[in-house]
Amino acid sequence: MSVHIGAAPGEIAERVLLPGDPMRAKWIAENFLDDARCYTEVRGMLGFTGTWQGRRVSVQGSGMGMPSASIYTHELINEYGVTSVIRIGSCGALAADLNLGDVLAAIGSATDSNMNRARFDGLIDYAPVADFGLLRTAVDVAERRGVAMRVGPILAADAFYTDRPDLYDALAQYGVLAVEMESAAIYTTAARYGARALTILTVSDHIKREERMDSARREKGFGDMVRIGLDTAIA
Repeated sequence: MSVHIGAAPGEIAERVLLPGDPMRAKWIAENFLDDARCYTEVRGMLGFTGTWQGRRVSVQGSGMGMPSASIYTHELINEYGVTSVIRIGSCGALAADLNLGDVLAAIGSATDSNMNRARFDGLIDYAPVADFGLLRTAVDVAERRGVAMRVGPILAADAFYTDRPDLYDALAQYGVLAVEMESAAIYTTAARYGARALTILTVSDHIKREERMDSARREKGFGDMVRIGLDTAIA
């Protein structure tokens, strides 16, 4: 039983979807999983296990930001034997040709965080990347489902509010598609402990155009991402 999750042995599946918002975990469990059961409410970070197309899958809230996401990823892998972690969440688009509701998969995650610099004594800029097998599966799943999913690098930022929006322009010039706050830590932690990780995101905001999904569209607009994540998890 881990400190921050508190589930009993065997309550969590080997395949886990990892939304940041615990209420999104609840929404996924209630609307997509069969026979879903809540295994944790510790710190309000809800987790559920059920089945998708007859295969056992868990969904666990991870909180906002890399410190929180790294805690949950670490405990899922090391305390509960999780082998695949698929982050599903929202992002702010940087690429001009992305629109609200678009789905993307992160092949790699740049970051302004010092977490990885500290791991390597400031000597190496470690490049956190997705598991290729999961990424390839997700691309195939999206194609079968008729979803035009983009694949490319993203930024995992430490701060939600920034005083340097000009850096987003520079990142877009280098092909970075969007910004969120967790993936670099999830990819790094999974790599360190021999698990597989992937991030699938839905564009909820466009940074340059100052566009934003309302709450109703967020509720209904994330279904494609969730179904791709679930199909990828059980493949």
